[in-house]
Amino acid sequence: MASSCTRAGSDWLLGRISLQKGLLGTSFYGRFRHFLDIIDPRTLFVTESRLKEAVQLLEDYKHGTLPPGVTNKELWGAQKIKQAIIHPDTNETIFMPFRMSGIVCPNWWLNQSHNACVNYANRNATKPSPTSKFIQGYLGAVISAVSIAVGLNVLVQRANKFTPATRLLIQRFVPFPAVASANICNVVLMRHTELEEGIDVLDSNGNIVGSSRIAAKHALLETALTRVVLPMPILVLPPIIMSILEKTSLLRSRPRMILPVQSLVCLAAFGLALPLAISLFPQMSEIETSRLEPEIAMATTSKTVVYNKGL
Repeated sequence: MASSCTRAGSDWLLGRISLQKGLLGTSFYGRFRHFLDIIDPRTLFVTESRLKEAVQLLEDYKHGTLPPGVTNKELWGAQKIKQAIIHPDTNETIFMPFRMSGIVCPNWWLNQSHNACVNYANRNATKPSPTSKFIQGYLGAVISAVSIAVGLNVLVQRANKFTPATRLLIQRFVPFPAVASANICNVVLMRHTELEEGIDVLDSNGNIVGSSRIAAKHALLETALTRVVLPMPILVLPPIIMSILEKTSLLRSRPRMILPVQSLVCLAAFGLALPLAISLFPQMSEIETSRLEPEIAMATTSKTVVYNKGL
């Protein structure tokens, strides 16, 4: 059962690599279009029966047994559902609130706790991780993230040597390094098991070549960088947009609407920032075997291997 599940995951890994390189290309724009499907909130409401239908449709396509009348649109819809819901390593359903399509609204209130669960649910899962590791990572991620955010703000407030104007200016810039640092800690602590045990790397035929800690470092570094970029549009766009909207007659005459409008603007900025950030790197990454551990380089004739970076 485990081997068949691993093989299914490997087949899908190669399928998604082909998708990114082929129909969507290796460009940033191609990945952006791809991840717009992945984060589509409508996939949160796909029923179990609809998911099974989508998976079966893709299996029929794979084996050349598609029923007559199936359109390309239906196939793309099935692919979208599977990619948004099924984990590529385990071939299991990702718990609904922790899918990438469920990150925007819950994250608005739960933030680092929800971030920790999303990071864990969308990690490279080629190696089993015990519950105790999850709990340790969760506590460390949330405590460190909150401590960084609060600590930086307190530090600025107590900086008496700054003039009020300078202190106000610094306070406006503090949220970004605070959130970015917290996000990095969150990713590393929730996925530290990958650094300890390594992650599976596959050759061009989908065969597992070995388990690499070096590939795990690359995966976590790229994921952490996406979490640094993620807050940028969220912290920059809403103040600019609100400064324009607050001058309109609509909000001037209805000041009570400012808060709900600002919330919607921030929510929209988050929805835009997420696909932009995770599109920086392909989820299915390639790395030269010569850069990996010697035993892995010796185990294959492939010049490059692939691995799931996670999201």
